[in-house]
Amino acid sequence: MKKTILLGAMFFTFLVFAQKTPVVGGDKDVHGCKGSAGYTYSQLRNDCVRVFEQKIKLKEVNSDKSYTTSTAVIFSKNMSKAEIFIPDGSSNSIILDRQGKSKIWKSGKHIKESYVLVPYKKTGYQIKKDNVVIYQ
Repeated sequence: MKKTILLGAMFFTFLVFAQKTPVVGGDKDVHGCKGSAGYTYSQLRNDCVRVFEQKIKLKEVNSDKSYTTSTAVIFSKNMSKAEIFIPDGSSNSIILDRQGKSKIWKSGKHIKESYVLVPYKKTGYQIKKDNVVIYQ
């Protein structure tokens, strides 16, 4: 009888601890993207993407931290919108709208800070926040 109770208690304890153990890759966000696998949600693609795998990558400029970050740019098919992923603690990206026929994309007035994406040199881009270059 004691063995049965002891084994039952051990089994029950195992079940309790097994429930609290986090599952690797079990951290899906509201869009189903797994952050632990490097995925974040893209508003333009309406899908999960890995920012570090995107074609257009930009590095942080003049960081006062001991490390630098990078970001990526995704364009809509008709180039009317650009999506940038600023690693500021929030997992949301920012959508920029193209200004007429120019090659300048700006954030809307609903965004607290003003972001601008502009061409840089022949093949690159710069992101400016409140008129200061933060990525290129």
